[in-house]
Amino acid sequence: MSQTAHSPRNKGRTIAAVIAVVAVILLVVLFNQIVGGKFLSLQNFNNILTASVVPALVGWGLIFLFNSGITDLSAGAVIIICSTVTGILGNSLGYVPMIIGGILTGVVCVLLNMFIFQVSRIPSWIAGLGMTMLYEAVMAWYAQMRVAQGLKVVTLESHVRALGKAPWIYVTALVCFAIVYIVFNNTSIGLNTRAVGSNSEVARMLGIDAKKALLKGALMSGFFFGAAGVVKESYSGLVIAATGLSSISTIFQPLAAVLLAQALSKYINMCVAVPISAIIIALVFNVLTLLGVPSGTFQEFLLGVVVVVFGILAQRGIKGVVK
Repeated sequence: MSQTAHSPRNKGRTIAAVIAVVAVILLVVLFNQIVGGKFLSLQNFNNILTASVVPALVGWGLIFLFNSGITDLSAGAVIIICSTVTGILGNSLGYVPMIIGGILTGVVCVLLNMFIFQVSRIPSWIAGLGMTMLYEAVMAWYAQMRVAQGLKVVTLESHVRALGKAPWIYVTALVCFAIVYIVFNNTSIGLNTRAVGSNSEVARMLGIDAKKALLKGALMSGFFFGAAGVVKESYSGLVIAATGLSSISTIFQPLAAVLLAQALSKYINMCVAVPISAIIIALVFNVLTLLGVPSGTFQEFLLGVVVVVFGILAQRGIKGVVK
């Protein structure tokens, strides 16, 4: 047997893993006691897992952007548009057009964002804020127009909402996981995107076309944002218009999951770390809800703290991921 297997570093990792598992078990038991036994139930586990699917999908889209050096926070507004298209097509045409339309909407929006970034040459986060306000304004205008016509804001009818419930929400998540794992780790799209984000000059010297790499990465981000919009609309059944950049707050949970996943990526694959992080965050907020802590106050405060803390952890010793 090699000495590597018994090296102090490997022993240290093994001990850390055992401690982490024991800590998680103790934490779960403690949570269950605090909420009077409501936590350890199949229904509650289903609630936690379903609540983590959309953040995981958004997180997979964000890793393509962040790893390419793009900071675009318009994802929340894009998802609102995708959800609206999903509702319209689902009610009138059924599942297949609904899924295709929702995903294509995400792809078109993110590619449009990327085109504006490259043409304007202004920082991506500034352009992203501008596009967020534009998308929000369009959706707010559409909602007002429907209300003026005596129509309801877009809602998805119950007979086409299977993708938001078990087992199909999990099937969707597994399919998307297989796609992101293969594309991000084993194709030129993922490799070139990361290369350009880490050092664009070196990437060009290696023969990588930076513009094409960024566009392909944006295509994948749009795919996952679109999928998130389809699942979100299927899960909630309605679209809530946002204004004043408020849609950005809807991606704080996925953002926190990505930042935590980046910190965990030293030990596990980034694509695996994203859903694990999303589940951890959903678990925490599930416990807060069971404890009766109202959303919009302490929960939002805690989410802000989580984003900051995970952002610090993500950047320690890591370059070119979060700018």
